[in-house]
Amino acid sequence: MSNVELKKAGLKVTLPRLKILQMLEGADPRHMSAEDVYRQLIDAGEEIGLATVYRVLTQFESAGLVVRHNFDGGHALFELDDGDHHDHMVNTESGKVIEFMDEVIEKRQKQIADEHGFELVDHKLVLYVKPKK
Repeated sequence: MSNVELKKAGLKVTLPRLKILQMLEGADPRHMSAEDVYRQLIDAGEEIGLATVYRVLTQFESAGLVVRHNFDGGHALFELDDGDHHDHMVNTESGKVIEFMDEVIEKRQKQIADEHGFELVDHKLVLYVKPKK
């Protein structure tokens, strides 16, 4: 993403927005909390306050640039909205978030909605998992 994407989203191009956008683009792990973004910015020598990070992430969410996830028992995590649908598994022991896509699950969800007289317009599937012992 670039200045053009920020402008298309109706956001003025500012240095904090650009820095946070760059941080999210290179995010590893892909799902980051506001605190994670803030810590990485500080580590990179950027002087952007935590309140600014929260504000910018909320603006990005409103503009459709990022998706906010509120997984049970955790704080909000953000990821860039690249337009590709995927679901999530959350490791309940480590908190790690794993993305996955399964066509069989996608098809079955549509069938279930149809069987109940509905058209599926959107969904979020989160599996809470732990390592096998």
